[in-house]
Amino acid sequence: MGQLEGRVAVVTGAGLGIGRAVAQRFVDEGARVVVAELDAAAGEAAAKELGSDAFFVRTDASKKEDVEAMVAKAVDRFGTLDILVNNAWGGGRIGRIEKKTPELMAHGLAIGFLGPFWAMLAAHPIMKKKGYGRIVNVCSLNGVNAHMGTAEYNTSKEALRAATRTAAREWAPLGITANIVCPAAKSASFNATMSAHPELVAAADASNPMGRIGDCYDDIAPIFVFLASEASRYLTGNTLFADGGSHINGSAWAPDLGDA
Repeated sequence: MGQLEGRVAVVTGAGLGIGRAVAQRFVDEGARVVVAELDAAAGEAAAKELGSDAFFVRTDASKKEDVEAMVAKAVDRFGTLDILVNNAWGGGRIGRIEKKTPELMAHGLAIGFLGPFWAMLAAHPIMKKKGYGRIVNVCSLNGVNAHMGTAEYNTSKEALRAATRTAAREWAPLGITANIVCPAAKSASFNATMSAHPELVAAADASNPMGRIGDCYDDIAPIFVFLASEASRYLTGNTLFADGGSHINGSAWAPDLGDA
């Protein structure tokens, strides 16, 4: 039997990158998975590849009504919800903090913090009733180290990290764990950033203590399996840096932001 045999999971942003790899690993370990994705083509393709143990729900992870519907559809289809992975991100833009618009900051907070927060609240009564739940939220070393150029991302991820730790403390007696993963992986968003800022490409692998940025399926997704499984039942409120050691001394991140 797999580590997640019989469990039901929702993974946001599961059409590409880390979310797609996590969904695949979950299915490989026996879980049934809701592929929650804004990009319908990517979400449908992922669900089809994952097989009968997965189905696609079009989800704008920045909207309260969408994440609540996502959770409800998981229960309608599979009867319960055991695991929630908040991974979705999109719409950020590298630039100086003084040039961040209200719209950009609001979107960052909506998709990076408020959407995951509402999803956690939607999952809570289901997990509380059964006395079991695993919440895994994706945050970032960008926020922990306050990397340049990504204020909307950094701010939302640190807000989510704080909320996750608070939920971990409050929900620990209920059998619900809540943990954070800060990954360094060649995800869709990572590749998009590298394409837009080629000056970062050479430094990315070189600045990593292990000499490479991680693979979504082989390096990152197994950590989510552990945090979603019974093996992690005594671990909650933690931030796990799945980054090849980049967090130890910080990683080089100095995009060209133009004139001050």
